[in-house]
Amino acid sequence: MLETEAKTQAARHIVCPHCQAVNRVPPGKPAHEAKCGRCHNQLFTGEPVAANARTFDAHVQKGNIPVLVDFWAAWCGPCKMMAPVFARLAAELEPKVRFLKVDTETEPALAERHGIRSIPMLMLFRDGKLVSQQAGAMDVQQLSAWLRPYVN
Repeated sequence: MLETEAKTQAARHIVCPHCQAVNRVPPGKPAHEAKCGRCHNQLFTGEPVAANARTFDAHVQKGNIPVLVDFWAAWCGPCKMMAPVFARLAAELEPKVRFLKVDTETEPALAERHGIRSIPMLMLFRDGKLVSQQAGAMDVQQLSAWLRPYVN
């Protein structure tokens, strides 16, 4: 019984980027191979997930892996420069981190709720709590170095 409890505690709870179902991925199963129990799509695609208020809350509150959120807008030059960096790291770091993109133009209430005053704004959440944030565009090395202390 203790062995079962230890495995349950070590299981990762991953929110499906397609249907927002919470999936329990056992500790021995590679998360990058896992599929959603509800919609049967891959839990990780190697690409950032476009998020609205509902999907943002699901990933941040219900999953237990770090969630890196890029608050951006299409008219923002630094945001456009940051997009390929964010996408590259999503491909490299998933499933250790979930990468979300929130368009502040289509989700102004979500941006306001998180006090977004400048973009791009990166916010890193773990277990539903904000653990770090960084304003401004970064290159791959800068973003990797910033994330390193928070990623297992």
